[in-house]
Amino acid sequence: MKKYLLLSIVSFLFLSCQQKQKNSQENNSPENYIRYASGLSIQKYADFSIVTVSNPWPTADKNYTYILHKQSAKIPDSLQKYSAIQVPIKSIVVTSTTHIPALELLEVENKLVGFPNTDYISSEKTRALIETGKVREIGTNQSLNTEVLLDMQPDVIIGFGVDGEKKAYDNLQQNGLKILYNGDWTEQHPLGRSEWIQLFGVLFGLEVKADQVFKTIENDYLEAIALAKKATSKPTILSGAIYQDQWYLPQGKSWAAQFLDNANANYLWKDSEGTGSLSLSFETVLEKAQDADFWIGPGQFTSFEELEKANPNYKHFKAVQNKNVYSFSSKKGKNGGVIYYELASNRPDLVLKDLIKILHPELLPEYELYFFEKLK
Repeated sequence: MKKYLLLSIVSFLFLSCQQKQKNSQENNSPENYIRYASGLSIQKYADFSIVTVSNPWPTADKNYTYILHKQSAKIPDSLQKYSAIQVPIKSIVVTSTTHIPALELLEVENKLVGFPNTDYISSEKTRALIETGKVREIGTNQSLNTEVLLDMQPDVIIGFGVDGEKKAYDNLQQNGLKILYNGDWTEQHPLGRSEWIQLFGVLFGLEVKADQVFKTIENDYLEAIALAKKATSKPTILSGAIYQDQWYLPQGKSWAAQFLDNANANYLWKDSEGTGSLSLSFETVLEKAQDADFWIGPGQFTSFEELEKANPNYKHFKAVQNKNVYSFSSKKGKNGGVIYYELASNRPDLVLKDLIKILHPELLPEYELYFFEKLK
């Protein structure tokens, strides 16, 4: 009887220990190590990671959770309902040019096998892969070529969406392909966008390298902010341009406005609410910004001739009269893609240094502008 009782107690303790271990693994999740990106969470276990994307497009009404796991990983029952992707992956399709720099920074651009409308890619390294046939054309984001993608069978397709229209992705998923949504473009903190490189780090089993790359960018960005604070002036800034009789310019909490604030500039619409764009009349902008010291980001204009031809009234701004207008639209790739749109979100440190050089040139005397140029 005593022996039976002892065996029962030992069995009970053993089973309790196993259950506690299971509960601990399922419920006591490691902390999310993403610090700036609001739409991305990564929780890393020994042989799998839980990735949650919460804002892949502005109208998203649910989170998307993925289990990125090693081949031999044992996935807890509570996580079986989520999409699972075996890592490290060996092939990838991305659907936004902002994904290209992350691949190149991790030196895995040779794993890219497809892209929609490859003409938009500016990077010389990735263009070389396109021109040698290693990266295939897969249509457009609105109409992905299902036949080509099913033929390629990439390990994962990184989806990009603007308005939640995802029929093409749903169709591919129903045909057995793995879709993982990326919402880097919805981030408002400059470092939040570049931190999405951590997602690619997990996919390729390069977490340490991705973290090192990001921390270097973060350190350079924070050092640039500290440098900008040493400026003795705070110039006033106008931004945006007229499109179809309305002047569109960044709202006060937007990605672009935060750069200007970090560069120690007085953006004239810094107090406006929102993270998108303001739509104002020409008269309203002229009244407030006629005497602005600089005009940063005047749409697609690359010369004063283009500017004044589009609207002769632009000449009333002091920034135009003093030739203090700077654009990122003049620096383009081989096929005409604007380099800023592809790379800037991944390298906020370079964007900020450009602005500091423009607004406070004495702080960076040896620095050469990377994205921006003064209008010709």
